[in-house]
Amino acid sequence: MRQIDTIAEFEAWTAGSGGHPPTPAAVQSLDLSGHGEIIGALSFPDSIFLACRLSEPAAGHIVMTGGVVIPDLAGFDFTVHRASLYTVEELFAGFDPADPDGYHNTYDQQVFRQYKSHGPSPRAFNTSLARRLHDHSITEALEEALLEPAGAGAGAGGDGAADGGCESDRSRRKVVAIMGGHSMERSDPMYRAVARISRALTRLGYLMISGGGPGAMEATHLGAFVASRPDEDLDRALALLEPRPPGAEPGNEYADRDWLHRAWAVREQLPIPAGTEDDCMSIGVPTWLYGHEPPTVFATHIAKYFANSVREDGLLALALHGVVFAPGSAGTTQEIFQDAAQNHYGTHGVYSPMILFGTEFWTTTRPVWPLLAKVAAEERYGELLSLTDSEQDVIDQITAFDPADYRAEN
Repeated sequence: MRQIDTIAEFEAWTAGSGGHPPTPAAVQSLDLSGHGEIIGALSFPDSIFLACRLSEPAAGHIVMTGGVVIPDLAGFDFTVHRASLYTVEELFAGFDPADPDGYHNTYDQQVFRQYKSHGPSPRAFNTSLARRLHDHSITEALEEALLEPAGAGAGAGGDGAADGGCESDRSRRKVVAIMGGHSMERSDPMYRAVARISRALTRLGYLMISGGGPGAMEATHLGAFVASRPDEDLDRALALLEPRPPGAEPGNEYADRDWLHRAWAVREQLPIPAGTEDDCMSIGVPTWLYGHEPPTVFATHIAKYFANSVREDGLLALALHGVVFAPGSAGTTQEIFQDAAQNHYGTHGVYSPMILFGTEFWTTTRPVWPLLAKVAAEERYGELLSLTDSEQDVIDQITAFDPADYRAEN
């Protein structure tokens, strides 16, 4: 079904109908209050109007002629249906860098407070429906963001529409995920290593994604954020990020009152150079289930979900060019075996690399590697498992991978 996200697209869609019902489409988040006459002259069988502003007569006419109107439900601090992913400016609207408690005044925290008041599994029908409609729109917007810009072509190593199941002739970006713990501090050598890996892969044309939170996740997006700048600017960014206040609790850096303020200073002093925004693109995929963890401000696009199950499974499914697992705790361990299950059954039509980064950690501190290697030993995706301490090895394994060589038969 065609998606219509701008007034210009809506006007072209209705003008091209020649007085006949337009081809069914999903019209998303548009102010159509001034288009009542155009709407009244047509019929809309099988079309859906999602969170559009409509006059009552126009909305009634759409329904009477076979269309569906889903309004933006009242009573919620979030927009039920969105046509695009969040930006940092949207999620952090209300943040004042001069206020030590500035994060608590942001849109992101406002939504989190309402989320907590209703609970993670609300019994109220309107609340659960609103969250699911929101998450559906995020998934749709995420799929759109994964496509190369119109006219960009397939590019080197692009997946093509078939890999993503997109009804489009635009190619899908080469997506790599880095997973890892939220407790990884900015001064940790592993944080710096993750940022360097992400920067290198971004420069090579890969789209980096992560769980969108602190620690290793933030490092992923920092690397992409500075990808178009000179190498020394990563060191400049880290010099701003690393100093913690006296008495700060180890392993809980995101709780520092100035955690967001330090990151904001990097955004202001080392912004993405104009004209290179697409070269530094990355997507964070956080959830309000863990809303006490601030989302990273270095992702250029943020796909924030209410349902963590949808977010977790989808995040791993997107990374058809591989997943790098930096040290982490229970969440990262879960993601390793969740990714292994997707690979084991060829769920998404391709086997993809799984790279455990940090030999000592994954064999001794959290000995996941021996079990994972045994489970995959007789499977095709076993060829794509690796354990390494080398940044260059990670980069080489990702760049050497060709999805066409590892198609899965479902």
